Amino acid sequence: MRKILMRADDLGYSEAVNYGILKSVQDGLIGSVGLMSSMEAAAHGVKLLQPEKIALGLHFNISIGQPAADPALIPSLVQANGEFKPSSEYRKAKEDFVVLEEIIIEAEAQLARFIELTGQKPAYLDGHAVPSPTLFHGLEVVGKRHGLKYSPLPQKIEDQVTIGQTQVLMHTGSSPEKDGKTCLEELLATPALPGVVDLLVYHPGYLDEYILQHSSLNIRRTAECAMLCHPETRELLAANDVELVTYLDL
Repeated sequence: MRKILMRADDLGYSEAVNYGILKSVQDGLIGSVGLMSSMEAAAHGVKLLQPEKIALGLHFNISIGQPAADPALIPSLVQANGEFKPSSEYRKAKEDFVVLEEIIIEAEAQLARFIELTGQKPAYLDGHAVPSPTLFHGLEVVGKRHGLKYSPLPQKIEDQVTIGQTQVLMHTGSSPEKDGKTCLEELLATPALPGVVDLLVYHPGYLDEYILQHSSLNIRRTAECAMLCHPETRELLAANDVELVTYLDL
């Protein structure tokens, strides 16, 4: 039997995204959800998903909106207006300009906000949209400090990572070149590795003005939501003897 963890990122990004994630949990296959606790729509997302039995994690964000910490304490992460630097600034930088101590300050603040919103610690920690080794080092530090599962990015796509006590192989849920069903079919066509959980990362959601103005990932969100909720997708998993797991199982 193959074990697959299907994760939805970006709860709190916008209210429309929240509704799409709710749909993918209630009518779809998502069992693990990452909350962006620093975002204005975070409380709305938490309220929507509160009745659901999911693994709710902290999807650590340093590239959209206002920080949870005092901007004066994290100058390498913010613009002059106090908002986070956009993800494009990180991608075009030739060197990682992120300061470790500032990542830890902001991660602690977002963790505190998460606990304030949910009344519990996150099931896991992971990072949003920024390819910064310092960011992930800081998350690892904070995770160890609080006894939390840290969900790292692999250095190479084919590399396994350890989450909790489990070896995990990460996969993209969809891409500009391949839709979600194709990506899933290609994964299922490969042999399952003994003792390894396959992690598929999705960004399901609906669209509103905020997401259209602030994210280049838009139409794919609706397509992923539809795919995750389609009966054929569940049938595909059953036909391939797949067991769905969450971060609580790692």
